[in-house]
Amino acid sequence: MADISELFKNLWLKLPFTGESAPRVSVIELNGVIGEMGAGRKGLTLKKIEKAIEAAFKPGDLKAVALAINSPGGSPVQSRLIMSAIRRQAREKDVPVLAFIEDVGASGGYILAIAADEIYADESSIVGSIGVISGGFGFPEAIKKLGIERRVYTAGENKSTLDPFKPEDPEDVARLEVMLAELHDQFIALVKERRGDKLSSDPDLFSGRFWTGAAAAQKGLVDGTAQLGDFLRDRYGKDVKVKRISPDSGSLLKKLMGGEAGASGLSAPSLIDADEMLAAGERRALWARFGL
Repeated sequence: MADISELFKNLWLKLPFTGESAPRVSVIELNGVIGEMGAGRKGLTLKKIEKAIEAAFKPGDLKAVALAINSPGGSPVQSRLIMSAIRRQAREKDVPVLAFIEDVGASGGYILAIAADEIYADESSIVGSIGVISGGFGFPEAIKKLGIERRVYTAGENKSTLDPFKPEDPEDVARLEVMLAELHDQFIALVKERRGDKLSSDPDLFSGRFWTGAAAAQKGLVDGTAQLGDFLRDRYGKDVKVKRISPDSGSLLKKLMGGEAGASGLSAPSLIDADEMLAAGERRALWARFGL
């Protein structure tokens, strides 16, 4: 009789509506440059992915939420807003967060990673770049050669700071350097708050340098080297249910057109303007820093 009872018990537990369900993990995909990057071509922003974050934490039987990160950075503000939104949901739902850096998790991309309680990277991933950068171009000599006269009128003596069509003003540069240093200090404090004693004492840790995932593990920037799928199966079992959630990137037509087409019926090439070309160059430059 005991054997028959055990048999029925085992059969009952295998039914889809009874017994323990398979472990469940939500995966939020965080891919691309962070921040607004040109007309119709948004990068990662809190506004864009907030619903995805909420959806990832919504199931009541979660074992964890994982972050699949592939980002060279971008806006420090949007990086922190996204990180804070993830931490807020983690606290409210009492769910652990795991981060997995793919090709690159650098600068603002690393801020996304420290939203997690544990961070992992592939051995060949690019990790770090804890620093702040500001770049641009100057054209004062070019407009002289073209016979162009620059006319700017302001109310406020510093309103035209760092005008690219005027020679650099040392005072403007000094003020910018102070601001960059302040942002850098904020970045360092945030990393120390999240990683704590895991960080090594390497003096280059906050210099803006970046490393492979294997080296980053030695420096405490990540907890080890691993890939998302294998890690989740090892920790939660081969039956773990993984649901990937990515922000709505719009239709293929929108991607091709670079945004919503207006009533004028202009073709895609007609919609590309100088601002978008500069934004595309900026995106390309961010990835190119890491050989990607």
